[in-house]
Amino acid sequence: MHAPEIAWPETKPETEWLDGQAVQKVMPTTDHSIIQKAFLDVLSRWNDAADRGVVGAEWRFNVPSSEPLDHPLVPDVAFVSFGRLRSLPKADRQVPTLPPEIAVEVLSPDDKLKNIKAKRKAYAAWGVTLHIEANPMRRIVTFYTPIAEPEQVDASCESYTPEAFPDLVIPIRWIFDRLNIFED
Repeated sequence: MHAPEIAWPETKPETEWLDGQAVQKVMPTTDHSIIQKAFLDVLSRWNDAADRGVVGAEWRFNVPSSEPLDHPLVPDVAFVSFGRLRSLPKADRQVPTLPPEIAVEVLSPDDKLKNIKAKRKAYAAWGVTLHIEANPMRRIVTFYTPIAEPEQVDASCESYTPEAFPDLVIPIRWIFDRLNIFED
């Protein structure tokens, strides 16, 4: 049985529920925005090639949980297949009550480690198929799945293909090369 529905207020930046607390998302930096857009581009091209579902940025999800309250999370980039999204009543499609299949989080310098860990835990509890965590400062991407240990790759890696999505090629080097716009 899940908690009673509550209407979470929309805030700027968005508010998420992490480890029993309402936490406002950190205001993104330029590097964060660049990496977020790069992942949005990669997932959009992959999605559009086979018309798989919906890819969105800053998309709020409010998945029922066993905690005292359902809690929203807002991935920087998310993917949900049409089949899963269409299984929801129309009223639940704008703020899905199921987790995304792919959730991308881009870290910012002001992100607190306890909040990063709480979000990892929430995505794992939700059963997100692929949680991608990109760290622009370290130029590292970590891939989390429910069935394997996290896998970390850095900007020297040409590309990465997650086992759960064998037709998705993530061009790691290209993504981090977007940050070189400021190189003199």
